[in-house]
Amino acid sequence: MRTVRTSGFTLVELAIVLVIIGLLLAAVFKGQEMIQNAKAKNLVNDLKGVSAAYYSYQDRYKAIPGDDSSAASHLGQTAYDGNGDGIISGAYTDNNATISTESQAFWQHARMAGFLSGPATGTTAPAGTNAMGGLLGVQDGSATAIYGMTGPVVCAGSIPWKIAQAVDLMIDDGNSDTGNVRAGDASTTPNEATAAAASLVYGKGAAAPASPDELHTLCMKI
Repeated sequence: MRTVRTSGFTLVELAIVLVIIGLLLAAVFKGQEMIQNAKAKNLVNDLKGVSAAYYSYQDRYKAIPGDDSSAASHLGQTAYDGNGDGIISGAYTDNNATISTESQAFWQHARMAGFLSGPATGTTAPAGTNAMGGLLGVQDGSATAIYGMTGPVVCAGSIPWKIAQAVDLMIDDGNSDTGNVRAGDASTTPNEATAAAASLVYGKGAAAPASPDELHTLCMKI
């Protein structure tokens, strides 16, 4: 009787295949981690860039950009004059066709002074955008604290949970409820100009959201 041999993989061949699959998966995960870190670093640069512009303008003109009551005089053109009370009024999401709030005038003043890039005319200045495509801007928490922070803050909207956590770990304490970087859920309104106390969305002992892409509003104290 003739013996029929069946072909198949040996244990060694299977082991080699599994090792190759493992290496490929590791490379994919590493690549995703690198992309996430790059996005987080870009967002950090956005936040720090706005903060630097705030202090550079204040140092040059002895006034706060957006709130500057002598902006037209300082900038040598028809600029929006704030009320000079030391507080930037309005929400970080203000983005009207014609400047009507100090939070939007911040962009006009900072750009006309050369501290930030972007378009600005005597009556218009589109709000900034962050590295994730959401709105970027300033808001003051002196009257109503923003995620528990008082004074001026720079906020970024439409930030995925993973990126928000990475930014906090890079430049603060890694907890959304404490420190100089805080965040809150904004999944229903991605660019919500919230001034409410934050619910714990990441940090020690915090459970991850149902989706790692859940959107948040991230704010940093200026």
